[in-house]
Amino acid sequence: MSKINGYTEEEAKTLVEFIKEGKSKGKTLTYLFEAYGMERGRAKGSVRNYYYTLMKNANGDERVVKMLDGSSLSVEKIREFTEEETDEAIRSILAEKSKGMSVRRAIFRLANGDDKLMLRLQNKYRNTLKKDPERIAKIAMEMGLTEESDALRERHLKKTPTLLQRRLENEINALYDRLAKSLKEENARLRAEVERLKEENARNKRK
Repeated sequence: MSKINGYTEEEAKTLVEFIKEGKSKGKTLTYLFEAYGMERGRAKGSVRNYYYTLMKNANGDERVVKMLDGSSLSVEKIREFTEEETDEAIRSILAEKSKGMSVRRAIFRLANGDDKLMLRLQNKYRNTLKKDPERIAKIAMEMGLTEESDALRERHLKKTPTLLQRRLENEINALYDRLAKSLKEENARLRAEVERLKEENARNKRK
């Protein structure tokens, strides 16, 4: 079944129609994301993220263009964080985390009900954690959160292959290549032997 960013084409269409109808009645996107999620058994945040992704591809996917059918549905372009704003956002999230909150809960409190801000904070923190965890660790250290900083650095080191690990991986790959070559040669030899036996049997039958 054809899918659009993980949803079936039929459900993507259903979501668009649901949002269209709700907006025509003056409902907010926040309300509609929650209502659709409750109706379909999906998390509100998941519905919101899907909708934003769908609208982002509205000009490049003919199926989405057809679904929108000239409607005015859209989302505002999300402004990128500056370097200073990124550091400040990380500090705020770490400050809330230091009180025993999860990252999700910390972001929810900082956004204060603003879905757009919550999405921006969530994406920025996740992307930074994935691509530049040392940045978060450094800020945590500056804030005196040594345990948080150490945990982030340890996590980063576990994901970073050491020279020994890379060497072992290369040796394993080389061994695999040698075995594959050996098996290929053995299969070729067996096929040749089978052909020889077939020819020998054929000659015996002709006698």
